[in-house]
Amino acid sequence: MKWRSDPSFSTFTVRRRELVIHRDIAPQAAQVMQRLGELTSAVEAGAGNRQSAYRLDLGDGAELFARRGRRGGLIASILSDVYFGITPRPLTELAVTIEAMRRAIPVAEPMGAMIEWLSPVLYRGFFLTRAVRGMTLWEFLKTDDDPTVRTHVLGQARAAIETMHDKGLFHADLNLHNLLVTQARDSFSIVVIDLDKSRLFDAPLSAAMRRANAARLVRSARKLDPSGKFLDAAALSILSLE
Repeated sequence: MKWRSDPSFSTFTVRRRELVIHRDIAPQAAQVMQRLGELTSAVEAGAGNRQSAYRLDLGDGAELFARRGRRGGLIASILSDVYFGITPRPLTELAVTIEAMRRAIPVAEPMGAMIEWLSPVLYRGFFLTRAVRGMTLWEFLKTDDDPTVRTHVLGQARAAIETMHDKGLFHADLNLHNLLVTQARDSFSIVVIDLDKSRLFDAPLSAAMRRANAARLVRSARKLDPSGKFLDAAALSILSLE
């Protein structure tokens, strides 16, 4: 799904940098662009499994979550944050997340993306959402030892995944880091994040695609928790959509 101009977003270009930003915060575009530019050259580590996530305080209670594009695997040692292509991945993710939100899939509200072009086909990028207070499902499972609450939250994660599938979204990198647990008083909910490699379809996902997504999630859980200390067989069965 490619990025197309959206009436809710404005575009600002300064030299090699292109910022697409929600009109609600367009007056702060210069501030956002400056801060993201600082993060591009900064050595400070962010949050998340690739230390690529940062919170941006815009003042007046406005806060953004910025995720810097970072590679994984062996190529990360060579091109840690540089990507190749004429269709920047942060803009594609913006388009997918906007449509996912329109379909009532529980995602973080998309607020923009910034691309820094190093050449006509090389770039660095950031993806922006409105900040959400919470912790990843993996962090939650390691900190909350109440079995009733844990089972409830896992059930909420399953419901979020089923909604995602019913609405036609395939998350190619579904793992315990990409499911965010939020809380309002005694109520928990799940937000699906990091749609960088996700695909949208015009119909609910097939049974095979649902199984593939669930299997990916269970593999990540077993990799993070090989001993089953935090996720026993019953918990894994909830996440595997059995």
